[in-house]
Amino acid sequence: MEIKLTESEVRVLGALIEKDITTPEYYPLSLNALINACNQKSNREPVMQLDEGMVRDALEGLQQERLAGPARGADSRVTKYEQRLQEVFNLTRAETAVLCVLLLRGPQTPGELRGRTERLHRFETLDDVQSALQKLMQREPPLAMVLPRQPGTKESRYAHLLAGDVVAPEAPFPASAAIGHSTADADRIARLEGQVEELWREVGEIREQLERFRKQFE
Repeated sequence: MEIKLTESEVRVLGALIEKDITTPEYYPLSLNALINACNQKSNREPVMQLDEGMVRDALEGLQQERLAGPARGADSRVTKYEQRLQEVFNLTRAETAVLCVLLLRGPQTPGELRGRTERLHRFETLDDVQSALQKLMQREPPLAMVLPRQPGTKESRYAHLLAGDVVAPEAPFPASAAIGHSTADADRIARLEGQVEELWREVGEIREQLERFRKQFE
């Protein structure tokens, strides 16, 4: 089964998977909630500004691939949407977490993935992350690949393949800055990033709850 998603489809699918796991009480998502999830500034690289038409088009494309669509049996006057990744690929929770973060944030090292997947699935060791990546790469067709290591870096980065072949991007910082950073340092930094992102997510959810509360009295 060959899948080649657009950039917007990748973002919509990643956002649906993330919210399914992290905020099940608000899932499946209305169109407006999905637009906000796609365009949020935390846990997204790059930050995007998708409008309603772009998200609708992405949902249509994902529905053709059987990866997402209107929620089945949803008791609501507003159409809500859900992801169906599990029905297509039958992934484990660990594999789903890794793939979700790759969809939302692009190529990353195992250390970065370990820190950034903490809200989705807790990996005890980097070996556990590597195991999930290997399973994604060993599928037919593969869902992930390892990118060529950048000069001066100690860890390889991995990318998802749901959007077709990947061209290795430039290193995120100069090679000279990367020299001397150990795997332990990268892991520690990634975990700190994950904690900061979790705080931003909680702030965003509190704001959404306050906005819904305010509207009740308008």
